[in-house]
Amino acid sequence: MSRTRNSHAHGFSRRDFLKGAGAAIVVGNVARRLPAISAPSKMRMTEFDYGDVRLTGGPFKDHYDRILASYLALDNDRLLKVYRQRAGLPAPGEDLGGWYDADGFVPGHALGQFISGLSRYARATGDPDAYAKVRALVTGFGETLGPDGYPYASAKAATTWPCYILDKYEIGLLDSYRLAGVAESKDMLSRVIHGALPSLPNTTYDRGPNSPKQAPYDETYILSENLFNSYELTGNREFFDLARKYLLTADYFAPMATGTYPLPGKHAYSHVIALSSAAKAYEVLGDPMYLEAIENAWSLLEVDQQYASGGWGPKEAFVVPNQGQLYDSLSATQDHFETPCGSYAQTKLARYLLSFTGDARYGDGLERVLYNTILGAKDPDGGSDFFYYSSYGPLAQKSYYKSKVPCCAGTLVQTVADYVLNVYFRADDGIYVNLYTPSEVRWSAGKIPVKLIQSTDYPYDDAVQFRLELPVPTEFAISFRIPRWISGSAVLSVNGKTVSIPANAGTFATIKRRWSMNDTIELRLPFDFRTEAIDNRHPETVAAMRGPLMYVAATPPTNLVSIPLRLPQGLAPLTNAQGLFKYDLAEQTLQFKPFFAIHDELYNTYFLKQGAHS
Repeated sequence: MSRTRNSHAHGFSRRDFLKGAGAAIVVGNVARRLPAISAPSKMRMTEFDYGDVRLTGGPFKDHYDRILASYLALDNDRLLKVYRQRAGLPAPGEDLGGWYDADGFVPGHALGQFISGLSRYARATGDPDAYAKVRALVTGFGETLGPDGYPYASAKAATTWPCYILDKYEIGLLDSYRLAGVAESKDMLSRVIHGALPSLPNTTYDRGPNSPKQAPYDETYILSENLFNSYELTGNREFFDLARKYLLTADYFAPMATGTYPLPGKHAYSHVIALSSAAKAYEVLGDPMYLEAIENAWSLLEVDQQYASGGWGPKEAFVVPNQGQLYDSLSATQDHFETPCGSYAQTKLARYLLSFTGDARYGDGLERVLYNTILGAKDPDGGSDFFYYSSYGPLAQKSYYKSKVPCCAGTLVQTVADYVLNVYFRADDGIYVNLYTPSEVRWSAGKIPVKLIQSTDYPYDDAVQFRLELPVPTEFAISFRIPRWISGSAVLSVNGKTVSIPANAGTFATIKRRWSMNDTIELRLPFDFRTEAIDNRHPETVAAMRGPLMYVAATPPTNLVSIPLRLPQGLAPLTNAQGLFKYDLAEQTLQFKPFFAIHDELYNTYFLKQGAHS
């Protein structure tokens, strides 16, 4: 892979990294010994470390590698220029453009996210260029802070989106310290939070027409998750108190916990990413209200707000349920899902809920969003153009956002770097397999090192194979997610022999036994095409789904939206074309592709189903 080294990416050594990484490990252990503020919640399962999982093939691996190369190629001088200009330092390099520049909508907004995403990649891949780039960006950012720790790239950034940007600084510094071994990031984290405080409001409030408007687009309610994380790393009780202060409990989480639905009309992405703050509050405080809030919110997203892709929020707002507004949005706008940002919010929420509950439904939702939204994002252009909205209306086309370097430029690298977190989860008695994709995972069962190797052509094929490597026979459990959408009975076999265990759709099927070197497991998940209606007012308007994938019609005729289709029966596989299907019209043969396989061609997502009725 060709790599472009940037002007501030030098001076990194293995000794520097090991020194920083060692410091991170020690501080992390100290943070875990902090006295509990409240009884912590019980996890059913936990995430693996980024370095424990390796993608080895398939569409996620291809996308993962492309995005890493794209962000490594971003010039450090361009990323740091607006900060150096504000600090009165030499500022070489071209402007990055769009939102990011000194005169942009929100200057310097994504720097923390770039650092965060690259830190995650560094930990997962061991790539020395990723480690070096993280160190260079953190060091360059630190040189611009000044004695008071003021972090913002301009006064405009501090008055437009101070909470939003602070949250990104925090996750960048947290990840660079914990994952990339940049020791100075811990002290810088405290400096940045304190330097930002004069720009923050004194109370939390909801974004909307009745907000106090201290900052016109700001979102105080997203701050708490990373303030809690900052408390856990530093032990500074002030950060814990700030995290509690900015929780939007009275206006959002408490009503959601009781079944009241405050979302219609609200800004979509910010209110879903805020659910990660409620999840972290549950983890730290142990108050079940926060768990009830995020469980109810997930249910409402699935039932009332979701397109077939798993996306939500046309024109970045939640719709009023049961009014046919999702259907209306297909013709009213092309801005249907704020893709990298929304994917980041939903995948984080899904992992929290999986960890707390062990319920496979959240794994199903995580899979749907990964395959049909973020995996289908148009790659960055190598400069400053980034994908923003997925469009599901007729004759749609993937395109870059109208302004350069929008918010989705930051969440894209974070979401894709997190692919490795979504595949497997740890439990006290073994491991959960959540996604089916070529990969490897390493862990210890007791003191015994174990490696699980997954091979598959999923999601095109229904067979998944696993092989175990371990030095001595060891007992532990392996649990496999059985999706709700399977079209028949799942089948599990060990060393060629079928095993009779509960493997119901929408659950995890568990095999617990004494495993030996080179034991093999095969899982079959039968699937076929099905249709899903846009909403309950319009059952005749449907998307075509096969397994976890949403299929769209590539290069459709202009009047396709008005032609009744015999779905899913009319779909047939294309010869010698893996994952592609055809539908024969009177004058044309349509080609159906997974949404993620669409590039620059026009496409239709929703169709008029023959024989459907209201």
